[in-house]
Amino acid sequence: MYAIFQSGGRQYQAVPGAVVKLEKLPGEVGEKVTLDRVLLFSEGEQVRVGQPILDDVSILGSIVEQGRHRKIVIFKHKRRKDYRKKQGHRQSFTAVRIDGIEKRAE
Repeated sequence: MYAIFQSGGRQYQAVPGAVVKLEKLPGEVGEKVTLDRVLLFSEGEQVRVGQPILDDVSILGSIVEQGRHRKIVIFKHKRRKDYRKKQGHRQSFTAVRIDGIEKRAE
């Protein structure tokens, strides 16, 4: 059983027990999270695809960590023009453990 869901403009695969690093979500470590934008749900041979989302499927998870990725360096320059610009960026993330995929009765 797995599902494909959307969070923060990106798509992720949810498998029960897996830990997924998502874009920053509000909440503290240990809180429960419900992800409702499910695009695809697969259970054995049965695959359901949303148009664009499935309303009766949601993903239950709990926040494991609030953190930041490693720093990336952005360096711009123009040759022979004495132009250099150095900038760094660290993206915030929320690590969520997938507790289960809930399918509500239709």
